[in-house]
Amino acid sequence: MAAPAHAAPGSPVTSVNALASLTAKQRAARQKARAKAAVAYAYKQIGDPYRYGGTGPGSWDCSGLAGGSWRKAGVKLPRTTQQIYRAVHYKVSWKGAVAGDLLFFYSGRTHMGIYVGNGYMIHAPGSGRTVRKVKLNSYYKRVFNGAVHPGY
Repeated sequence: MAAPAHAAPGSPVTSVNALASLTAKQRAARQKARAKAAVAYAYKQIGDPYRYGGTGPGSWDCSGLAGGSWRKAGVKLPRTTQQIYRAVHYKVSWKGAVAGDLLFFYSGRTHMGIYVGNGYMIHAPGSGRTVRKVKLNSYYKRVFNGAVHPGY
């Protein structure tokens, strides 16, 4: 039988609820710290060349950059864009994205970048180019196909 809603502080119901809340707060704080570390690592890769299949250090493809950045933050992600999208269960919207979230583009989710905040992402754009920070303009919004919030 459940304790009444007016249970006294320190009763089992209050303690369990406080513990659950504390755990959620700790998880959120841990995720935020990991996201900050992933973004910081991605910034350090700006200027590195794109290489198909590149997982760093020194050269990257888009999913290799995302995976390498989150790996530095203590989170292991699968290798490809599609695998990452499927594996990370916490999905977010375009407007709900926060720094560290992974943004996916095109119908097959064949490209991705790391959202760094303020309408920008860092990504490895393609052959002959380098890792760069870009503004998320109307083109990216048109081809956007989901986002995930790793690190939980």
